[in-house]
Amino acid sequence: MMTAREWCALAYLPKLGARRLAVLRRELAAQGLDDAWPQAWLAAMPAGPRETLRYWLEHPAKSPLETSVSQALAWEASAPSHHLLYPGHPAWPALLDEIADPPALLWAKGDLAALEPPGLAMVGTRRPTREGTDNAAWFARGLVEAGFSIVSGLALGIDGVAQRTALDAGGRSVAVLGCGVEVIYPPRHAGLYRRLLDEGGLLLSEHPAETRAHARHFPRRNRIITGLSLGVLVVEAAEKSGSLVSARLALEQNREVFAVPGSLHNVQARGNLGLIRDGAWLVRGRDDILEQLGQWQAPQAVVASTGDTAEAAEAAEAANAPADPLLALLDTAPTPLDVLVERSELDVGGCQMRLLELELAGQAAQVSGGWVRRATH
Repeated sequence: MMTAREWCALAYLPKLGARRLAVLRRELAAQGLDDAWPQAWLAAMPAGPRETLRYWLEHPAKSPLETSVSQALAWEASAPSHHLLYPGHPAWPALLDEIADPPALLWAKGDLAALEPPGLAMVGTRRPTREGTDNAAWFARGLVEAGFSIVSGLALGIDGVAQRTALDAGGRSVAVLGCGVEVIYPPRHAGLYRRLLDEGGLLLSEHPAETRAHARHFPRRNRIITGLSLGVLVVEAAEKSGSLVSARLALEQNREVFAVPGSLHNVQARGNLGLIRDGAWLVRGRDDILEQLGQWQAPQAVVASTGDTAEAAEAAEAANAPADPLLALLDTAPTPLDVLVERSELDVGGCQMRLLELELAGQAAQVSGGWVRRATH
């Protein structure tokens, strides 16, 4: 079996990108030669990368490639939480082998156990509305309770909310970075970065550990976020959001795409509505996702065998219904105050007072266009 040193060399070879390397690997595997290092690999490579690799094999001390390989191996050896993952490594995510251009090497920092649960990607705008923030937290908590690890990009907005909530719920989270794993980006997520390392999370990157963030890295890292996951949940995205790139990549990788419906008047949710129009699964809660993924089941309350199933379902529905009549009039779409006054039969002052109490209790929020019910789990 090929070693970390050999995969490091392949990852650093010039003019041999992830897609071409994946093609080579699959061709050699079909012939039973994928571990026939280095002869079969040299024979299958284009001339440029082949000569670079041959020179490194014959004169490692003189090859610039050796400097990069040695630095990567030294970084891995410098701390127990440092890992280099490659095809054949015990912790290599098998799902990555299904995509067209998996990385040759992943720098990993943190707890590799975060890769053990099934992954579900959560993505969305960096400037979420209150409703989007609440929905991200609600779905993340529910998915963690169902046994999923939350995969995202440590970005501001929806990414950060989802990953922070996963940790709050005692679950696992994997952050795929557009920089090296030793670089904290964005700087405002320094606290979340440290929490991931302290609380069983994992940082992943296909770039060397000290690589600075660059705009061109982020679209490429999205294929790893979706590639690690059984599906991607777009929580809230505008029409030209980068999250829609993740959704497109997920479709190309034969992953499920889920979208949370938003208000027609919420510009930050128009991308979601477009995804649903184009065939993404409309999800109203965690169970809609579990239903499509099939093999993963959310924890369910145990119903006594002597009880009537229909009665139990009605009782559960009643238990989850809003106890406050005014709260029952609110939904995720804004409802104007005058409409609430009319429907609740309260006077304006009484309605405003009760709405304030609901807001302080974290059950309602005032947004552009009226009042909404805040998501709870």
